[in-house]
Amino acid sequence: MKRLVWMGIGVAIGVIAFRKVTEAQANLGPEGLNRAVGRLADGVYDFADAVRAGMRERETDLRSALGVESQDLARR
Repeated sequence: MKRLVWMGIGVAIGVIAFRKVTEAQANLGPEGLNRAVGRLADGVYDFADAVRAGMRERETDLRSALGVESQDLARR
C-alpha cells in the first residue's frame, strides 16, 4: 500500500514538472516573446491613452476655471 501511495505522489510530481517545463518552453520561445512584447505594447498604449484623456479633462477644468471660451480649443 505504501508503494502505491509513493507511486501516486511520484506520478503527480512528474505531471506537475512536465507542465512547468512545457510552460517555460512556451514562454521562452519566439511566440512567447512576441506575446510578452504585444502585452507590453498594449499596456503602454492604454497608459498613454489614459494620460491623454486625463490631460484633456484637466485642460477643460482649467479653461472653465479661467473663463476661457471652449471655442478657442476648436481654433487650434
